[in-house]
Amino acid sequence: MTSLQQRQTLIESVAEATEAGARQDQACAVLGLSPRTLQRWQAGETPGEDLRPRRQYTPAHALTEAERAHILTVANSAEFADLPPSQIVPRLADQGIYLGSESTIYRLLKAAQQLKHRRSERPSQPRFKPKALSATEPNQLYSWDITYLAAAVKGQFYYLYLFLDIFSRQIVGWQVFEEESSQYASELLRDIVLREGLQPGQVILHSDNGSPMKGATMLATLQQLGVMPSLSRPAVSNDNPYSESLFKTLKYRPQYPLQPFADLSVAREWVADLVQWYNHEHRHSAIGFVTPAQRHAGLDEALLNQRKALYEDARRQNPRRWSQNTRNWNRIHTVHLNPDHTETQKHSPQEVANPDKIIA
Repeated sequence: MTSLQQRQTLIESVAEATEAGARQDQACAVLGLSPRTLQRWQAGETPGEDLRPRRQYTPAHALTEAERAHILTVANSAEFADLPPSQIVPRLADQGIYLGSESTIYRLLKAAQQLKHRRSERPSQPRFKPKALSATEPNQLYSWDITYLAAAVKGQFYYLYLFLDIFSRQIVGWQVFEEESSQYASELLRDIVLREGLQPGQVILHSDNGSPMKGATMLATLQQLGVMPSLSRPAVSNDNPYSESLFKTLKYRPQYPLQPFADLSVAREWVADLVQWYNHEHRHSAIGFVTPAQRHAGLDEALLNQRKALYEDARRQNPRRWSQNTRNWNRIHTVHLNPDHTETQKHSPQEVANPDKIIA
């Protein structure tokens, strides 16, 4: 910012130049000064001062305080208290009453802080993103959900329960039932804990807000087993992306039946084959194109190192065929669920499995 003394010197320099016959804008250009700035200085304005608040203009047709108060009284009356202005205005018009335009009533309600919620039901509650979670090895972070499988009777479904290890992407537990039940989910979780040898406090289980997920039976089972629960926000599928992505992978396979399942045993047999394929044959893109079973067993690092050595050897034999580095076969060491922005910035793209870009 220019000091008062420097400003006065510049004003005098421009004045001398204009008296000698120079044009004011040319004199200002030589000094690196805007003509508008010079005019403000000559008028005595403070540099950088915002003069807009000094303007005090009230339209002649503005509502009086009494009219404003009357409109708010009508809007808050028993007849209109739960209605928005878009509903109030036509109802008043049918009664032969005009108080103001719809936008005017909106502005008055907004100024009175009465616009956000005017209906009689409970106001919406703020929802916050679930806590950021991460896993650096198997059996640290699980995700689970339930999806529908069409039954032979139209309108009826079988329910596929799937538990997924987020780090390895292995399906660690599944079952098909005829209904959604917190009891069924609890029994399946007990079987997983026993089979995987999980210790209390070892694993976090994330799910959405469905009734089987937060039912009393399931929550009691989690507490007994020492499994820490984590829940998505209501109606936000992005908070549970791994399970959602898994269901899409399963249902978009060519082998997915076009006709409904004849009975429960047929559905279970199909899912058993599907889980076998997914865990032991499917090369998962988000974990370096190894199978979930290989990563769950800790075999993926050796496989990726072998691929890396193969590519480096191929490059040494024919260096002119490689314009850039060889393919990235680095192992992904950390997998994040609902990460904060600062969390993902700590790791390179090769080290972070981004749940927003899952390709199962």
